[in-house]
Amino acid sequence: MRGDLAQLTALIEEEARKKAVGTYVVAIDGRSAAGKSTLAAALGDMLELDPVHMDDFFLPGELRTEERLCAPGGNVHYERFAAEVLAKLSAQASFSYTRFDCKIMDYGPAIHVRAGKIRLVEGAYSFHPYYGDYADLKIFYNIAPRLQLQRIERRNGPEGLRNFQSQWIPMEENYHVNCHTQEQADIVIRAGDFTL
Repeated sequence: MRGDLAQLTALIEEEARKKAVGTYVVAIDGRSAAGKSTLAAALGDMLELDPVHMDDFFLPGELRTEERLCAPGGNVHYERFAAEVLAKLSAQASFSYTRFDCKIMDYGPAIHVRAGKIRLVEGAYSFHPYYGDYADLKIFYNIAPRLQLQRIERRNGPEGLRNFQSQWIPMEENYHVNCHTQEQADIVIRAGDFTL
């Protein structure tokens, strides 16, 4: 999709108005450093909503078995996302969920999500098959491999880049390939083609 934030916002608002019952749920999945969080923050400002971030559902240490991490999408605590968020997305009431803080590798303070007609879930693993078909609009954010590595190094430094290359990118690619994430998307955005 070539376009800009105003067009995407207008599309979401229009589709949300058409949905008579419940909320309109948008999910943004895609590759690391493509721009998912930036897009979610911009949509959050434009639509006056609080995005739910999949990074808040990082898998805690006690669940990080080799078997779990080898499974497509096993790096996310999808059971907790389903229990704390998924069931609440269809209601317009405010809710809270517990954030897992990767910096301290423990649970942090609760995250509050304000009431609203439109809900937004952002991050890798947001199309995980465990959740079923919960989103009304699925956006996949893609990025060319070379640009991805450049952005990760700029954001995380050389050591962070090595960690992404050896661990995080292979896990995400395993998920994207085996769960057919891009094929599920209603809209595919390529980094550099979309104006924020």
